[in-house]
Amino acid sequence: MKRTIKAVSVAAVLLSIAATGCMDPTVAPKSTVTSANVFNDPNSYRAFIAKIYGGLIVTGQRGPDGNPDIRGIDEGFGEYLRLYWYLQEMPTDEAVIGWNDPGLPDLNRGTWGASNSMVNAMYYRVFYQVVLANEFLRQSTDAKLAERGQNDPVLIANVHFYRAEARFLRALSYWHGIDLFGNIPLVTEADPLGSTPPQQANRATIYNYVVSELNAVVGSLPPQGPSTYGRATPAAAHMLLAKLYLNAGVYTGTANYTGAVTEAQVVISAGYTLDTSFAHNFQADNNTSPELIFVAAQDGANTQTWGGMTFLIHAGCGGSMSAGTYGVDYCWGGYRMKQQIYRLFGAGDGRAAFFWTTGQTDSVADIGNFSNGIAAPKFTNKTSAGANGAQMGMVDTDFPIFRLADAYLIYVEANIRGGGGSAATALGYLNAIRQRAYGDTSANFAALPPVDTVLAERGRELMFEAGRRTDLVRFGLFSTGTYLWAWKNGVAGGAALAAGRDLYPLPANELIANPNLQQNPGY
Repeated sequence: MKRTIKAVSVAAVLLSIAATGCMDPTVAPKSTVTSANVFNDPNSYRAFIAKIYGGLIVTGQRGPDGNPDIRGIDEGFGEYLRLYWYLQEMPTDEAVIGWNDPGLPDLNRGTWGASNSMVNAMYYRVFYQVVLANEFLRQSTDAKLAERGQNDPVLIANVHFYRAEARFLRALSYWHGIDLFGNIPLVTEADPLGSTPPQQANRATIYNYVVSELNAVVGSLPPQGPSTYGRATPAAAHMLLAKLYLNAGVYTGTANYTGAVTEAQVVISAGYTLDTSFAHNFQADNNTSPELIFVAAQDGANTQTWGGMTFLIHAGCGGSMSAGTYGVDYCWGGYRMKQQIYRLFGAGDGRAAFFWTTGQTDSVADIGNFSNGIAAPKFTNKTSAGANGAQMGMVDTDFPIFRLADAYLIYVEANIRGGGGSAATALGYLNAIRQRAYGDTSANFAALPPVDTVLAERGRELMFEAGRRTDLVRFGLFSTGTYLWAWKNGVAGGAALAAGRDLYPLPANELIANPNLQQNPGY
């Protein structure tokens, strides 16, 4: 869809910023950006922050492909959110994809290693974002602007917003980094570009840094509203804090459910509302949903990529499905549901209305056969009025990184886990989500359920929104035999799997990366 944020399209970026082609996971990417003259143009600050936002969706200096940011992987596969989605969804009970591209089979089966190209590329994407944010912060201080004679008050005010946004985006990537990889280097704008990096930081250190950064910038981010859609607002920072606090026990060994309740309530009180249509959050005009807090914005004409929503919409379509039904030119025949997530949905749950069962089997016995596993085309390039997006090859649908329903569920879980707040309020939030799903109060809970029920509700509400692995880790289920799903650790399953018996040895920990990846990179 067309909107103001698109004027800050990466296509307009004046900089040529590229990572090294090296895919050695012990070496972080380097930027070739220079400040020799590019920042003499006052518009360059806006272009640079657009590049950092764009790093979540686009893959290089020319969309949808050409002159990629990182090398060593097919450019379409190497897009940030596509990689993040692979790592968050495929090793879990939610998704399976029928392709044999390098790295995907191991993720399907939960048997990746240090050489996995998808894992390596995600590691590089995280640090590419960090490198860009650091360089922007070095070049956009008040002293630098004064040195360049850039004294326009409007420019200075906007650059102050951009600096806070850059710190938020860096915090977002550092969160992804510690969540997926554990201990990683901590490098900021205080470390000169090209210098010997500091020693690798442990997970808790980076967690504390990210929390401190978000608290420092939350009051300096641009206010929410139509003109700042797609940008980081205070509510986005509070939502990221809620996510961090909810998972603090994983990252630091000390839970902070009280912080999660507090931050979730701040988000809930920020003026967002549940969209009356669940489906609208995933349609080509979802920029008009009152529920979306922070998105990775796409535009079929101006923000083109083979990753992001282009991938999610095309690849979720296959078999006997018609591509035109979803506003795209053809189906890629990629991902489907594993039977475990499919079986979480009960009769009458409107969130299952988009499931495609014709010609599909419930269980995934053959990963490469698209008909194995119920298709779930949650995302579409059709608007809420039924019109196609601007193009059918590239899409207009934005990826919902944070939305209000997730804030409700964070509050509910953290309250049940002893984080305080009000049990009655938590029950109200949970039932609000259920009432939207069922269209009435027939599926409401009379009292707050056990916390494991919240995990199931998160699966139903947030399926395919790139958060399942984090949830399973927090519940202690990702790398244990307590909960088994199809192809966990390479086993297809069957009757014994359905019965929940432990069939095979499991990974030693929940980290996506092999320990060989946990090295001190150079910059």
